[in-house]
Amino acid sequence: MAEGLRERKKRQTRRRIAEVAVRLFVERGFDDVTMAEVAQAAEVSVNTVYNYFQAKEDLVLPPEEASPRRLADIVGERPPGQSAAVAVLERLRREVRGRERAVGLSAGFGRVLEMMRAAPTLTARLEDLGRQMTDALAVALAEETGADAGDPLPRVVAWHIGCLHSLVYAEIGRRTTAGESPDAIAAAVLELLDVAESLLGERVRTYAVREGRPCSE
Repeated sequence: MAEGLRERKKRQTRRRIAEVAVRLFVERGFDDVTMAEVAQAAEVSVNTVYNYFQAKEDLVLPPEEASPRRLADIVGERPPGQSAAVAVLERLRREVRGRERAVGLSAGFGRVLEMMRAAPTLTARLEDLGRQMTDALAVALAEETGADAGDPLPRVVAWHIGCLHSLVYAEIGRRTTAGESPDAIAAAVLELLDVAESLLGERVRTYAVREGRPCSE
């Protein structure tokens, strides 16, 4: 269904508010900018800002982009014949090759990362988000495989995948802070993913292969 005028205007307003907010946070620090100042700079009312973003942290980590269900959704969308771990590895490779915002390889991310690391509420949000992603993935794997309530295997596999996912973001953050270019970071992270996959145990790498015949090339 085509996007209507009202929906497009709302999306544009939301994006403008977020872009203005991040610019202010980078310039002055997350804790030193109020929601009222964001509203003034974006030329909207404070109520409008809160209509789009329930909390100040959402301006930097919007729920639709920083979703607790990211890993569960990636695994849920995998094609027949693919395991949970391989699905996440392939998604990460695609995002890294595309220099996507989802993995922090977009232009100017270095300054945004510095701002986030200097804000305790944002670093706490990121840590909690990682735990929530792993927990949601464990639930999804247990449901799909029909594991018993006391079976630890879905949680262990989810932990491995969650740690790998966190490692990629940590590596990108470390190299971004060191001033490396997005191209250099992408090459290093793709190599890291290859090494990580080679070291994954067979039981993790082949866990929860989706039933059905793989699509032909």
